[in-house]
Amino acid sequence: MQIICFEDDRVDQLRPVAVARPAYAITSASFRLIDWLRRLPGTLSGSVRPYLRLIQSLDHGINDVPESIDDKDGVLLVNARITPTVDHEKVLLQLCKLSHSGVVIDEDGSVLAARMTAADVASLVKDSESPTPQPLVQKLLSKATGLDRLEHRLDAFCWPHEIVASHMKEMNTSMNRRLELGTYTETADGVFVGEGVQIGQYASVDTSAGPIVFEDNVKVGPFCYLSGPVYAGANTRVIEHSALKDGVSLGHTTKIGGEVEASVIEAYTNKQHHGFLGHSYLGSWINLGAGTCNSDLKNTYGKINITYGDRKVATGMQFLGCFIGDYSKTAINTSIFTGKVIGVCSMMYGFVTSNVPSYVNYARLFGQTSLLPADVMINTQKRMFARRKVEQRECDKQLIRDMYDLTSDERSADPDIL
Repeated sequence: MQIICFEDDRVDQLRPVAVARPAYAITSASFRLIDWLRRLPGTLSGSVRPYLRLIQSLDHGINDVPESIDDKDGVLLVNARITPTVDHEKVLLQLCKLSHSGVVIDEDGSVLAARMTAADVASLVKDSESPTPQPLVQKLLSKATGLDRLEHRLDAFCWPHEIVASHMKEMNTSMNRRLELGTYTETADGVFVGEGVQIGQYASVDTSAGPIVFEDNVKVGPFCYLSGPVYAGANTRVIEHSALKDGVSLGHTTKIGGEVEASVIEAYTNKQHHGFLGHSYLGSWINLGAGTCNSDLKNTYGKINITYGDRKVATGMQFLGCFIGDYSKTAINTSIFTGKVIGVCSMMYGFVTSNVPSYVNYARLFGQTSLLPADVMINTQKRMFARRKVEQRECDKQLIRDMYDLTSDERSADPDIL
């Protein structure tokens, strides 16, 4: 079977989370959709935004969609925005096993998944016979909209705050599934570890609300408070006197300190000093300076609204922090207000009282918001990579340039950027 994961036109609503990565690589509750797709029986390919194609191949090992399909088992189309829940893993496997064609449509009309038999795939009009040739994925999606509706239930991320909402809801279920799939040693009641894990003296561990799972070579300093569910990817370092609680998911090779609550942090991000991070999502290669804190609760205790671009969205959530795009940094003692959206490759100083566009130096407290050129971020990327012994490839530098162009509309909409 050919399994095709595709990004649709609504992926742009997931800025800044999905600017530097395909939507299927967004982590929530410790899993990504790509983790489930790799477990399905078939050949996986991906249709992503053009500037991410090489990243898809090199970093995720996924090829572009072939120009034609000749597979006796047909095709499974999967929207890259589908939330990576344990229930959805089961649904996708059920769709693979269907012997007839059908489609799952979201409330907004988006195709979330479609099972197409080999006969239906073969009936597609060939490019050579069409006056307006279409890419294969577009032809498959056009065909899918006319299929019978399936009763299977799937959900997809439409806005960044839904990543945190799903994370909080699904964390325990995801952790239990991870324990089923992995090979861990239980070193204490509810604490499961891989090889080379070290937990310092005088750690206070509470697994009454969920398990704690540490992958290989995680290092936890002394005097830490760990309240499950907590997940830490390989080579993560948790600094002494840290507190991780109420559902924390850490990507591999992160450095974490201070207090972290109900948050997702992607790989290679540093928050190794004291400060609070709550109900938030951080991309990769971010650094939070000492004393950086965010608010995740309004003074009125009311529900939080978020502004995405020129659109205000009611989240329905009482606790919600910030969303920070890849490669962004904060200076010491930066304070981020409730529900703020921070773009990729930006640097923040003082109080962050409004959303931050990508590629800016944000210091509104001091009356300054200035452009941050792509070349500066490429040099910063090189230094960051060297510290982690990661080779800076040409595609990494090109990603910085491409994201700069892609996010130009964010800066042009802000008259204060010098």
